[in-house]
Amino acid sequence: MPTRIYVTSAEGHTGKSTVALGVLETLAREAGRVGVFRPISRSTTEPDYVLQLLLEHDTANLPYEDCIGVTYERVHSDPDGALTDIVSRFAAVERACDAVIILGSDFTDIGSPTELSYNARIAANLGAPVLLVLGGRMNEGEGARSPDEMRQVADLTAAELREQHAGLLAIVVNRADPDHLKEIETAVATAMIDDVPVWAIPEDPFLVAPTLGALLKATDARRLWGDPALLEREALGVIVAAMSMENVLTRLTEGAVVVTPGDRADVLVGVLLAHASGTFPSLTGVILNGGFELAPQVQRLVSGIGSTLPIAMSNLDTYDLLRHIQGTRGRLAADSPRKYDAARALFDAHVDDDELLRRLQVSRSSVVTPLMFEYGILERARENLKHIVLPEGNDDRILKAANTLLQRKVAKLTILGVEATVRARATELGLDLSEADVIDPFTSDLREKFAEEYARIRSPKGVTVSQAGDTVTDGSYFGTMMVHQGLADGMVSGAVHTTANTIRPAFEIIKTRPGVSVVSSVFLMALADRVLVYGDCAVIPDPTSEQLADIAISSSETAVQFGIEPRVAMLSYSTGESGSGADVDKVRAATALVHERRPDLLVDGPIQYDAAADATVGKLKLPGSKVAGRATVFIFPDLNTGNNTYKAVQRSAGAVAIGPVLQGLNKPVNDLSRGALVEDIVNTVAITAIQAAAV
Repeated sequence: MPTRIYVTSAEGHTGKSTVALGVLETLAREAGRVGVFRPISRSTTEPDYVLQLLLEHDTANLPYEDCIGVTYERVHSDPDGALTDIVSRFAAVERACDAVIILGSDFTDIGSPTELSYNARIAANLGAPVLLVLGGRMNEGEGARSPDEMRQVADLTAAELREQHAGLLAIVVNRADPDHLKEIETAVATAMIDDVPVWAIPEDPFLVAPTLGALLKATDARRLWGDPALLEREALGVIVAAMSMENVLTRLTEGAVVVTPGDRADVLVGVLLAHASGTFPSLTGVILNGGFELAPQVQRLVSGIGSTLPIAMSNLDTYDLLRHIQGTRGRLAADSPRKYDAARALFDAHVDDDELLRRLQVSRSSVVTPLMFEYGILERARENLKHIVLPEGNDDRILKAANTLLQRKVAKLTILGVEATVRARATELGLDLSEADVIDPFTSDLREKFAEEYARIRSPKGVTVSQAGDTVTDGSYFGTMMVHQGLADGMVSGAVHTTANTIRPAFEIIKTRPGVSVVSSVFLMALADRVLVYGDCAVIPDPTSEQLADIAISSSETAVQFGIEPRVAMLSYSTGESGSGADVDKVRAATALVHERRPDLLVDGPIQYDAAADATVGKLKLPGSKVAGRATVFIFPDLNTGNNTYKAVQRSAGAVAIGPVLQGLNKPVNDLSRGALVEDIVNTVAITAIQAAAV
């Protein structure tokens, strides 16, 4: 039977969607198909954004409509009939899953006591243990409680669950006071009759703060100036600036949105200058209210300042504008990737996921989905923290990936670029790179040392120290020198630069490992149920037999590094002894060399792709082979074949292609596609860290 867990709370605004997301990704590490079910939909007029968020990260790939039980109206009119419908619809979801996260209702419609009881009834009828989420705010304001009051809420809620025959699995106190986590956990634990674990997750203001884009939508404001990418930044406060400029300046706070009438040009210009000066807090944006059009000369002045700070205009008056802003709540990760990263980091740091899996009795799936593989490499990188250098600090994707890597503690990072520029842009994007080192190759004290070392290495080519001094200011060369000198464990580049620009310094400085004649590459191809290794698809255009043998051996070693048992297929257009010709003979000779150099490896060739991948075809074409039909490492005869094949599989089969992963170097350097997404960069850094741990 699939694993089931019911995530619910006793009230609204506890942040249970944050907890549900953490549970989902914890289960996805172990179970093949993890689905999500929402017994009661929060809205009949628009999609449930919480369910949409979770479905973006599930691995069962079920349609949105299948994952909803009933509406609030159905519960009102016929509670028993609604429960029957919920059980029926859940059964259909469960049949397609290995685990299902059931997310309770949001306390936006029914009275709290009734709603809690009904959620408990649902959990009992679905046979799902309850993960109870409680609000943990202790400071003054709505919903604030002392630890003892939280204990009382836990006591009453647990009693209600028992009354409805729902089992309590664990309690998470969310948005808790960071200074009183242990006190809160201890107090709540005393309310429990059974040995139920209690975990407290501290409050993070970013998770509850709306983004600037959400505020503009809520106030019907249109952007006039500024970088649209900065609309993703969180609004950590609102400052109404209708006073004189000297008083406005004293009230500016980090991440705030300034609201000022559109006819106060003095305030607008003063705020822009304060933001740009670096001597005042960095702001999220400015909203001009009242519908006043800026005078042409003011528009010219604002344009001349050239600030990237978003400036928007709303027709609402101050009172109505603030009312709309106050009614806008932050949406986890639907608004901001940073929120997603922060939520995952908090869950990982404060919830014992091993204990959670043990209590749910989750068994490890034999299937390896793309998501499971990605989680696996991030987890392995975290276990042995390595230092990776990122030379392209002028690219927003690199900065966003760095934020994710630091939040989730995947690697230590050095980013190359002008420090003031890099950190200013990170602040504009709402990123926290405080734990990263930022080095400017032009001004660094390391420049002279690196120049001397590079000149020594390249002296046979006539390179002087003076020439080397210019060369090492290039980010790829500087980063490679950091790896060579042991100041970093690996480098990832290529989001902006070409492959040649990334790997040429590695060829010159780091060089190949002993016994390896060529640097080659593989793609880790994450299919729906397994991960395969494709090589070489990115580096060597037309390898010789000796080079093919090197590629095969290096690729098998890479496979082992990532938990893939190597069964190597040396691909050709012919299988076994059935064909002849120069191309087939090259593969046949390469296969013999691999057997000679690594007799322990399972390798066969020449073999066609279908015979290598399909058990039925493999048994027919190459009977008795231990590789045919079971290959995990596919070695292509040339770059043209390999590159086209990996892209065909990626696009046609929906595979996730991770790479290229360079292999054969003394220390790891990896190349990115210039179209790389943030998640691609994160995965490549994690892979580089794992390679570094194996050096």
